[in-house]
Amino acid sequence: MTLPETQVPTVAAPADDQPAIWSRNFRYYFTARSSGLLGDAMLPVAVSAGLIGAGHGLGTVGFALAFLFAPFAGFVLFGGVLADRFTARRMMIAADLTNLTTRALLAVLFFRGIDQLWHLYVLLAMAGTAAAMFQPGAASTVPLVARDVQGANGVLRTSEALTTLIGPALAGVLVGAAATGWVMVIAAVTFGISAICLFLLRLGPVPAPPPGDSLWRNLVVGWHEFRSRSWLWGVILIWMAFTVFSWGPLQPISAGLVVPEHGSTVFGVLNCALGAGTVAGGLLAIRYKPERPLAAGAVAMAVFPLYPVGLVAGWPVWLLGVAQFVVGIGLTFWSVMWATSVQTQVPGEVLNRIHAYEVAGSVCMFPVGSALAGPATTAFGTTRTLELGILVALLTVAALLLARPVRKLRRVA
Repeated sequence: MTLPETQVPTVAAPADDQPAIWSRNFRYYFTARSSGLLGDAMLPVAVSAGLIGAGHGLGTVGFALAFLFAPFAGFVLFGGVLADRFTARRMMIAADLTNLTTRALLAVLFFRGIDQLWHLYVLLAMAGTAAAMFQPGAASTVPLVARDVQGANGVLRTSEALTTLIGPALAGVLVGAAATGWVMVIAAVTFGISAICLFLLRLGPVPAPPPGDSLWRNLVVGWHEFRSRSWLWGVILIWMAFTVFSWGPLQPISAGLVVPEHGSTVFGVLNCALGAGTVAGGLLAIRYKPERPLAAGAVAMAVFPLYPVGLVAGWPVWLLGVAQFVVGIGLTFWSVMWATSVQTQVPGEVLNRIHAYEVAGSVCMFPVGSALAGPATTAFGTTRTLELGILVALLTVAALLLARPVRKLRRVA
C-alpha cells in the first residue's frame, strides 16, 4: 500500500535514551563511512591523473570513469532489493570486501603497467558494482543509528567532505611523486577498516518486505512507492539532464585542461578545495534546518556553474580553488537536504529500494556524460561543451524551484 505524500513514515530509530547523533552504533558507522569514502574519493583522481600521466588521452579517461559509474547505475536497483532481503549491513560488508579486492588488483595493475586497457575497465566495473551493492544501505542505516537524521547526515556529509579534501590531494601527490599503485594500496586498507566497523554494528529489528515476495515483486513495489511521490521522481528527472550535460563531463574535461598545464598535483589540490567547501556546507547543514529543505537546497545549487565558468574564462589557479570551495558548499547543502528528505519521508521497509531508485536515476546519466566528454569536446570544442554545462546547471536550479511538489515539500524531522 502506498503512503500519501503528507503522511509521516515510521522509521525504526534508536531509543530516546541514546544520544541524538553520537551513539555507539553511529560512531562505528561514522568510522566505516569515513574510511570507505576516503577510498572512493581517491579513485577518480588517481585513475584520471594516472592515465594522462601514462600518455593516454581524454577519451580514455572518460571511458574509464564510465566503466566505473555505469555498473553502479545499472545494478543499484538490485542492491536496494538485496539490502531489504538480506539486511543492509551484510550487503555493505560484502561490498567492502569486494572493494578491498579490486583495489589490491588495481595496485598490481598500475605497478606493473597497463598493457591492456580492458584489464583496467573490468576492475573499475567491479568497483562500480560493489558500490551499487553498498549505497542503498548507506542511506537506510542512518535512521537506525541516529535520532537526529538531518544532524547525522550533516556530520556524515562533513566527513565525506573531509575525505574529498584529503583523498584527491593525497591521490594527486602520490601519483605525481610515486605511482598510482600506492593510492590503490591505501584504498584497500580503508575498505578493510570499513568492513570491520560495519561488522561491529549492533542494530535492532530492521524493517523488511513481506516474506515470500519474489525479487521482481520487490522491485515493482519499490517502483510504485517511488512513482507515488512526485517530489522524488521530479527531482530525479531534472537531475538526469543535469548529470549528462553538466556534471558528468566536468571531471574529465577539468582533468584534460588542468593536468597538462599545471600537473596532477594542482588537479588534486583543486579537488581538495572542493572538499574544503563541502566541509563548510556540511557544517552549515548541521545547524540550519529550513522548513522547505529542497527549495533551500536548490538555491544553494545556484553556485555550481562557478567552476566551469572559471575554466572557460581562464581564471588563475587560486581563483579556480575559490570557485571549487564555493561549489562544494552548495553541493553539500543540497545533498543533506535531499538525503534527509528521502530518509524521513519514506517508510523504512521500502527505504533501501526507494533510495536505490533515486540513486539509479541520479547517477545513471553520469557515465553517459563522462563518456561523451571526449567526443563532445572534439566535435564542438572544450569551451562550447563547458558553456552548455553552465547553461544546464542554471536551468536545473530554475526547474527545481518552479516544480511545486519540490518547492513546497516541508521537513518532517
